[in-house]
Amino acid sequence: MNETRCMNPATAQEIGRVAETCRKEWDSILRNAHSAQSEWSGLDLKQRIKILRDVLMVLVERKHEIAELINKDNGKPRVDAMATEVLPAAMALDYYCRHARVFLKDRSVGRGNILLFNKSSRIVWEPFGVVGIISPWNYPFSIPFSEVVMALLAGNTVILKTASDTQLVGQTLADCFRAVDLPSGVFNFVNIPGRQAGQWFLEGGVNKLFFTGSVPVGKKLMAMAAEHLVPLVLELGGNDAMIVDRDADLFRAARGAVWAGLQNGGQSCGGVERIYVHKDVYDDYLSMLAEYVKEMNIGPDTDFTIDMGPMTNESQLHIVHDHVNKALKQGARIAAQGKMSPEAKKQGWFFPPTVLVDVNHGMKVMREETFGPVLAVMPVTDLEQAVQLANDSEFGLTASIWTRNRSLADRIALKLAAGVVTVNDHLMSHGLPETPWGGYKQSGIGRTHGELGFKEMVQSKVIVHDFMPFCKKNMWWPPYSKKLYDGLAGTMDFLYGKQGNRFKGIKKLLKIVPRYFREN
Repeated sequence: MNETRCMNPATAQEIGRVAETCRKEWDSILRNAHSAQSEWSGLDLKQRIKILRDVLMVLVERKHEIAELINKDNGKPRVDAMATEVLPAAMALDYYCRHARVFLKDRSVGRGNILLFNKSSRIVWEPFGVVGIISPWNYPFSIPFSEVVMALLAGNTVILKTASDTQLVGQTLADCFRAVDLPSGVFNFVNIPGRQAGQWFLEGGVNKLFFTGSVPVGKKLMAMAAEHLVPLVLELGGNDAMIVDRDADLFRAARGAVWAGLQNGGQSCGGVERIYVHKDVYDDYLSMLAEYVKEMNIGPDTDFTIDMGPMTNESQLHIVHDHVNKALKQGARIAAQGKMSPEAKKQGWFFPPTVLVDVNHGMKVMREETFGPVLAVMPVTDLEQAVQLANDSEFGLTASIWTRNRSLADRIALKLAAGVVTVNDHLMSHGLPETPWGGYKQSGIGRTHGELGFKEMVQSKVIVHDFMPFCKKNMWWPPYSKKLYDGLAGTMDFLYGKQGNRFKGIKKLLKIVPRYFREN
């Protein structure tokens, strides 16, 4: 049996092994998920909420264990793990349980035309069936957790595959759902290598797929999904911009960049990578940012005082080195760099937090997703130039504007080509369960989180009633005649024509109204 080796990125040492799911097991899991879906969706929503609320108690009881495991398997410090993974998961679960009934409530559709006054429509929401979720290693707990909760509340069954790099976290997440009274086959966890996952999920398998990961993999999945007409939601990469206006609170803007750009080792698709600062405050801001970066503690988390841990895997460490080295060769300079602890220098996949200046849009750090603890800072003459540079990207996940002028912030936010724009903050909106998450351009398709994300878990059905069932036929049904044609044309004159033609139009319309009540 094949196994996945689980490595501690702070030590580069093996911490466990997890058996891979074989094809025979997958086929059985898929059958059971399809079989269980009808019964699960048939439960009253109140019952589904009650079962999933029990998961919240599991999270509360196991919070320290989960944060510790995220630290060992992913690398982020325990404070970071608690703040961005465990606590947001609990808040999301509570929010969706409280709002699921509203999100799934039937919605009446108002009448669109007086001619069809006898038709009444409503929209109902139905689950897709089996929802597949392929989740990443950078937020191995909180990202899939919210999607699993929404899918289950909506009446779907779930097959979850977490990243190979963070399999131990995935196993623990699965244990949280296995600990409650979910019927067999409703929640399913698999360990499939990434190179096989898309094919297995999409070839006659799941009814909808949610993927969070890189743009190249997202494109491949989209192509495969097209062959089978499987709908999917893609949350892909980012190279997010932060704009600092001259009236911004520079202390907050500098601290905010450290948080949003460097937490989790900079491995956040919605984290800050590019910073555009108004030239009038550029020097002061850069000085402040450099000071805070130099103060950071980098190393293995032993006493809760570590601010930044390692990269989660060695291949990502090589990408960060490549982007920085190429930028330096092209003329960039390192304005500040954090100091790593002796332990970090000796072992593990650490990269010091780095501030780059003298950068330009010909460099990889400004064009591609570095996905590491690197902040590239550029001065701009005004906010119009900042917006132009921020939008000069194939990505559009998130962005931020830092200013004390609220109306200015709103105007700039509307100009930024990003799915999420925050004012005087960045990245944290992923922790707001009420807000949709997703991007423009190559940053993805569809949304997760909030009501829009919840609605991705269901498909709409329109039910139309006729409140004149005693009518023999609609006026436009056969047999056809010139009189019918004139009546329908007259309807257009009556409803939309010039004032002088409306009376003539209604006369023609009234001539065909008796068709409603005649059999011939």
